[in-house]
Amino acid sequence: MTDTQSLTQLGGQYALPESPDAAVLEKVPNPQPGVRYVARFTCPEFTSLCPVTGQPDFAHLVIDYLPGDWLVESKSLKIYLGSFRNHGAFHEDCTVGVARRLVAEIEPQWLRIGGYWYPRGGMPIDVFYQTGPTPDDLWIPDQGVAPYRGRG
Repeated sequence: MTDTQSLTQLGGQYALPESPDAAVLEKVPNPQPGVRYVARFTCPEFTSLCPVTGQPDFAHLVIDYLPGDWLVESKSLKIYLGSFRNHGAFHEDCTVGVARRLVAEIEPQWLRIGGYWYPRGGMPIDVFYQTGPTPDDLWIPDQGVAPYRGRG
């Protein structure tokens, strides 16, 4: 059996789950066990709903992680993140919830997420979470998302 034969979402169409809790995050064995490196996922079109008004909220998410034994399978991550489109939650809950779910599923050695939310009510909200100190022995570039400046 190859490392990808157990995956259920790769290679075909897949409908978005009804909620993030219903989404399946799949994992694959780390092909470089024992090697310290950082993987980055960038989701510049993340959407969710305001839990009060039901209006859409938009964010640019950047996820960096130091794999342990597992990698998150990227299509399952896209489907999981897409499941937030009809999910009502505050920015902080979405950002930290994504991080905690990834930690629970793939048990990385280290993970950080930056949630760069576009303005709602004239105010952008940025949310940051990480599981521990940034590893000193790895090159981890800046997340590359400029602070929101509006028209100024």
